[in-house]
Amino acid sequence: MHHDTGIGHPERPARIEAVVRGIMNSGSLVDHLSPEPAPIELLTTIHDPSYVGALEQFCAAGGGAIDADTAAVSASWEAALRAAAAGPAVCDAMAAGAADLGYVAMRPPGHHATHNRAMGFCLFNNVAVTAAHLRAQGSRVAIVDWDVHHGNGTQASFYSDPDVLYVSIHQQGIYPGTGSLEDVGKDAGLGHNLNIPVPARTGGTFYRRAMEDLVVPVVSQFEPDWLLISSGYDGHADDPLAGLELLAGDYGYMAHQLASIVAPGSSVVFLEGGYDLDALEAAAAATVQGWLDPDYPIDPATAGVSTDWYLERATDVVGRFWRL
Repeated sequence: MHHDTGIGHPERPARIEAVVRGIMNSGSLVDHLSPEPAPIELLTTIHDPSYVGALEQFCAAGGGAIDADTAAVSASWEAALRAAAAGPAVCDAMAAGAADLGYVAMRPPGHHATHNRAMGFCLFNNVAVTAAHLRAQGSRVAIVDWDVHHGNGTQASFYSDPDVLYVSIHQQGIYPGTGSLEDVGKDAGLGHNLNIPVPARTGGTFYRRAMEDLVVPVVSQFEPDWLLISSGYDGHADDPLAGLELLAGDYGYMAHQLASIVAPGSSVVFLEGGYDLDALEAAAAATVQGWLDPDYPIDPATAGVSTDWYLERATDVVGRFWRL
């Protein structure tokens, strides 16, 4: 709450309050966990030590603008350390039987942060740090990223790793300009990085078909031990920073589809983007409900623009590596 990005910045503390309200109103029993700051050796599984040190010094000096979108203050250092530590802490607690689902409601978000650069509101790549933590324990990890923006930092972190599957559905032609359909991994990781770019005004109908026809089959075949969700809600129709037409029920539907792939206690949702507070609250509640309620009611989806061509192209590419 003390990570101050400046007056008028969309990535603001009220986002956390909205998401927590949604989680608490989801009807589930919620246990709270407050992580200790991440040790430097956890951060350097993903980030360059010199970058980590430079960010610490930058915050200690009072912070400021890192780029046109990303800012930090003195308190941002501790916030970023706790955000990066939250995923591993949740995973360790769930491995001991603490809960059926983990939800990391932290800021700053993470999926744009690269090996040596803060960008896109992100300082450390929270989901990537967690995946590296699980990989060090011998686990296979699948990451599904439904944020409206492509998670360039996460993709780069595991582009050659056959034990981490990264799947992103995102709006094409917007920040950060990455996430091409043909970016499919390399070397041993070939086929383990899959991008599904969609045009503006895409609605829930496409997302539901993509989840059923592409994402769930691929993630199921990968047979992950852990499933991590980069859960941005900026694809919501009310979000001010993008142009998709998803509704809260679409996030519930996607969560419901993914929930059965791994055993209870093996999935963690990470808050990424999403900047309309009412949409954040409703979508966070729907995500938890869809994941945990076997009788989750399926709301009608918005059709949006015609996207058959995009689904066919994605199917052709994904089908080179996986049975569909």
